[in-house]
Amino acid sequence: MKKYFFKTSLVVIVCMIGLGNVVRSQSVYKIEETKDVDMKLLGTSTLHKWEMDARTVEGEAHFVFKPGKEDEIVSIKSLFFALEVKDLKSDSKGLDKNAYKALKSDEYKDIHYILKSAKVSPEKDGKYLLETHGKLTIAGVTKEIMMDVYCIINKDGTITCTGSDKLNMTDYNVKPPTFMLGAMKTGDAITLDFTLVYKKQKGS
Repeated sequence: MKKYFFKTSLVVIVCMIGLGNVVRSQSVYKIEETKDVDMKLLGTSTLHKWEMDARTVEGEAHFVFKPGKEDEIVSIKSLFFALEVKDLKSDSKGLDKNAYKALKSDEYKDIHYILKSAKVSPEKDGKYLLETHGKLTIAGVTKEIMMDVYCIINKDGTITCTGSDKLNMTDYNVKPPTFMLGAMKTGDAITLDFTLVYKKQKGS
């Protein structure tokens, strides 16, 4: 009787492990460099609004799908992106130079984000809302942030993620830069705005 019970229990455990693997299918995606990829810093100044753009961004995400359906996201196991500060460009070389100095780019070359957790909610037309909790690092200072990210699965299987986060530069020990010999002063509040395209990696 005990021997039969042991065998039965073993079968149940094996089945449960197998079922867990069937229920969730995980795939690794990396950011693909396309014309759609864009990372921006948007801000204000005493003269006008300004923005800095970067189109070279690196990153990886682990998406979990329904079994047999890679058009239905169940959850996200991890997500990461990073960009080099000096890849950010505006229409003013003076602003760029002072922004790099304020962001301490010689010492801290990257701005990067690491996801800690995310709640995935399906929306209309194949769109998903990700209510994320993660860590954003700027100029060597890391802060935990909450951010809404929207994802959509494209016809070619890539996944486009868009989002934005409002922050204050001084929270990251960054002094708002000035240029034109101090005549133009930037505001403390800025917005990090991004569009990222993730492509599935072979063998994942």
